Amino acid sequence: MSAQSSPDTDNPRPDQEDSPAASDGFVRGLSEAIGGPLGSHAVRPGARSGAFWTATRIILALCCLTLALHWVQKSPCMDGDWQKNIQYTRLCYTDVLALYYAEGLNEGKVPYADHPVEYPVVTGYFMGALGLPVHALGERYPSINQGMWFYDVNALVLSALAVATVGVILALRRRRPWDAAIMAVSPIMFVTATVNWDFLAIALAAFGLYAWVRRRPVLAGVLLGLGGAAKLWPLFILGPLLVLGLRSRRLRECGYAFGAALVAWLVANAPVFLLYRESWNRFFELNTTRPIDWGTFWYIGRFVDGKWNSGAPGDRGPFQWLSENIPVLNYLSYALFFLACAAIGALCLLAPRRPRLAQVAFLVVAAFLLFSKVWSQQYVLWLLPLIVLARPRWGAIIAWTVAEIGYFAAFYAELLGAGGKPVIPEGTFVLASTARLVTVAVLCGLVIREIWRPQLDPVRKTYADDPDGGVLDDAPDAAWVTSLRRRLRLAKPPAVAADPAPTADATAG
Repeated sequence: MSAQSSPDTDNPRPDQEDSPAASDGFVRGLSEAIGGPLGSHAVRPGARSGAFWTATRIILALCCLTLALHWVQKSPCMDGDWQKNIQYTRLCYTDVLALYYAEGLNEGKVPYADHPVEYPVVTGYFMGALGLPVHALGERYPSINQGMWFYDVNALVLSALAVATVGVILALRRRRPWDAAIMAVSPIMFVTATVNWDFLAIALAAFGLYAWVRRRPVLAGVLLGLGGAAKLWPLFILGPLLVLGLRSRRLRECGYAFGAALVAWLVANAPVFLLYRESWNRFFELNTTRPIDWGTFWYIGRFVDGKWNSGAPGDRGPFQWLSENIPVLNYLSYALFFLACAAIGALCLLAPRRPRLAQVAFLVVAAFLLFSKVWSQQYVLWLLPLIVLARPRWGAIIAWTVAEIGYFAAFYAELLGAGGKPVIPEGTFVLASTARLVTVAVLCGLVIREIWRPQLDPVRKTYADDPDGGVLDDAPDAAWVTSLRRRLRLAKPPAVAADPAPTADATAG
């Protein structure tokens, strides 16, 4: 047996299921408390014929448990009686309940037609599809609490979408099912799952990625376009597709996906754009005029400026000046994101091996958040499935999770003291914000390192190339890429353990 195909715990064969306690140093260390990693003769969950508790069922059950506990955690806020700032003291605030009243759904107003909703159209459609029947029911039965019903219905649907997203991760990582457990039991999902409607866009993006893996580029584009019409970020995945398609000479399929996404986005937006233009503009107007938001890079910079400058005319630091010149701030934020994307594109073309799609998608979405002037607490959910697919290492993700939970608690303390006596010093909130930003940047650095040194990539120790790549999987580089790397005298691709040809299971995701 050759060294390339010999199985070992650090580089399992492609037909073997990954064991985190063997392949992940952090999990291996924790497993020592219960006797260490499973031995070669241990019976794994579902290994026995007819066993009910397979890894997939265990992970989906854990996901359901996390979401059920999330519902309990939000329960103090469900009745809408938010006296004495209970939504902050119990950490149970949710836009879903607040906007049922703020957007006029409790009065039967149709989103966009009767009230300019502040979200992209698919999210508005979703709100109306669930909110208007609840209002009609409340008209018939005045004794019910409409806000509670609306939240519960949304929580049920959003939780189903969250479970479906974990299911997609399981389908994409059949040889690494325990990667999905990182998301299924994540405290991030526990505290933010229904703060807003983000799981609608997340599920559409996940299904779009799955369609791409199944080599259905048009369907993938449609789903990503609809996701982008719910929240903007799923459209960012199209950029990595095009760059990776350029490197691997698969631009035709990537072009189909891009075109289908554009058509789907236009079709979803057309009714509101044509009939209620002012309402359609509301989302873009808010994003254009919105000031520096809590906890962003710009917020941290303004706090630091305040240590050296008074903020008065003639004594302002650069971030203090930007906070009062929003158009310049917008252009600077866009420029930094564009430069980050350009750097990521260069990395895609010059890396020793073509990066995996999930790695590049994570970097692009993370760059958007790092330089954005708005970073709402629930945006962390955008990164969670992407980092699981890009870099399924428990240690760094746990460190990031701790920072995110710390920010979550500090944010509510900051809101609680916004109108009166501060609950925590402003410096404490800035420290929590900085920890969140730094840990996301560290995750980006780790992903970049594994792109440049693909032998460190845990997913490529289980799969021959890119299980999320679809038509990109196993595609050779274009000749011009090889020539460019040669002219730049870049190092020869480092050796990566070769694997047997992918099985049908790998092709399916």
